[in-house]
Amino acid sequence: MSRRRIVFILLLSFVLFFSSNTFAVEAKRTVLPNGLILLQSRQSYLPVVHVVLLIKASAFDEPPDKAGLANLTSSLLMEGTTHRTSDQISEEIEFIGAELGASTSRDYTVVSLSVLKKHLNKGFELFSDILLNPAFSEEEIIRKKDLIKGSLKQAEDDPSFVAARAFRKAIYGEEHPYGRLVSGSAETIDRITRDDIVDFYKTFYRPNNAILAVVGDITMDETRALLKQFLGNWKSKDIPSRRSYTVRRQKEIKIIKIDRDLTQANIMLGHLSVKRSDPDYYKLQVMNYILGGGGFASRLMTKIRDDMGLAYDVHSFITSNLDIGFFRVGVQTKNPSAKEVIRVIVDEMKRMQEQSVTEQELKDAKAYLTGSFPRRIDSMAKIANFLVLTELYGLGLDYDRKYPEYINSVTREDIKQVARKYLQPQAYTLVVVGKIKETGL
Repeated sequence: MSRRRIVFILLLSFVLFFSSNTFAVEAKRTVLPNGLILLQSRQSYLPVVHVVLLIKASAFDEPPDKAGLANLTSSLLMEGTTHRTSDQISEEIEFIGAELGASTSRDYTVVSLSVLKKHLNKGFELFSDILLNPAFSEEEIIRKKDLIKGSLKQAEDDPSFVAARAFRKAIYGEEHPYGRLVSGSAETIDRITRDDIVDFYKTFYRPNNAILAVVGDITMDETRALLKQFLGNWKSKDIPSRRSYTVRRQKEIKIIKIDRDLTQANIMLGHLSVKRSDPDYYKLQVMNYILGGGGFASRLMTKIRDDMGLAYDVHSFITSNLDIGFFRVGVQTKNPSAKEVIRVIVDEMKRMQEQSVTEQELKDAKAYLTGSFPRRIDSMAKIANFLVLTELYGLGLDYDRKYPEYINSVTREDIKQVARKYLQPQAYTLVVVGKIKETGL
């Protein structure tokens, strides 16, 4: 038995053991009078409550010339309210041993709270304060802008960051929100004014544009009482329609070479895929696991690392997005090996289209994907995040029970079918960051 096979069996055994000690998510869904969608799950094994508020405010709702507006707005929530300074917020949260934060991703913004049951009222008071009463002071705006721009400048030294940014820009274009950084650029950040931030906040931070998950040692009656006390004055408002974008799949190979003085080439190869809502999503997940998403169990890892010794790690993944996502393979290898590694990646994509996967490959993929799924809901915090995302994607409260059915229904023919439909070995985007002369590209 090969070392790779032994490692996979041990990992799979751990996953199956772990999954047998987890539980299904029991949750209730209700829509409050102000339009807020509430998802409640009582988990009383620990005296803790986790709160996740998902707001449909992201780069889709900002003008391209002011990219980073959504991110800047959420990052300022913790930097002072009309009642507290940023230091006071930090001190009060630390005093009760709670966690409070806000962040923006490509599709949404999240405000979260984790607090002991005995400090729930204080925690909700602070949670509601940063949500409903942000000050957006000019001083904090300037400071936060400088921090973000400093972080962007520092990231330029990371070849993986440089490659990923170039890859997104190439497949989506600069106009599409997925084609630019969530944080924006130094130029777009400088264009953002306080009025922009306040208008963005007043427009999109509304209960009828949000999903709230409350998970932990708390009943529905207790949750409703807290919401009435602390969010009772949060008013709904008409939300502007999100702008839609059209992205065309490329019809030829696009190569982007970024010359850097590096001993290893950072390679990213891929193309557009599907939206999270696409029925083929689950078939693609199984296919991707076999191709490059399964770690030591994947074909790319076996070929490039084990057989050829050309890289320490190679992986592929398919993104989950409201709008169209992408498939991408990532690998680092010595500059002179870059061409050979790229050839192998493309050959394996073609093989996935031309030959059926084996029964054992399919069995292993299904076992891992279904067996590892419970790890997504093995803590209260994960359950809260899981609930808001299943609501956002329209997956239903029984998604945790249906997921194994979706995966187990995939056949070998399904995998070949989606590989032929979506993999593009003749029309991909390739980004290479390294000593380009040494790569021979």
